Amino acid sequence: MSGHGHPHPSAENPFAGQGAVLLDIGGDVGALVVEMPATMVGAEVEVRRVGGPVPAHLPHVAVVDRPAGDTTVPSLVFAELTEGTYELFPKGGGPVRLTADVRGGAVTEVAWG
Repeated sequence: MSGHGHPHPSAENPFAGQGAVLLDIGGDVGALVVEMPATMVGAEVEVRRVGGPVPAHLPHVAVVDRPAGDTTVPSLVFAELTEGTYELFPKGGGPVRLTADVRGGAVTEVAWG
C-alpha cells in the first residue's frame, strides 16, 4: 500500500491489465476508455466532472497495458461515470489534458492527446 491510503496496481495487483474490465453501465452511468501513450504506463490519471461539485478525493486510475488481440494497448478505464463532461489530468493537479463526454449506458473511447 502506498502512503496515501490505498493500493496501487503494480504493488497490490500484479495482474492489473491482464484481463477484462468489468463495466457496470446503464441508465445514466457510462464508462470511459482512454488510449494512452506507452510512455505513461504506470502513471495515474484523475477525472473530474465539469460543472459538478469537486469531491474531496478525485477518482483516479493507473495506465496499464491491456490485451488487444495479439498485442497490448496502454490504456485507462473509468468503469462507472455518471453521464456528463469530464476533464482528465495527471494525478496531483496537473493541467487538464483531455475533455470527454460520457453518455449513460455507453462506453466512450478517446485517445490522450
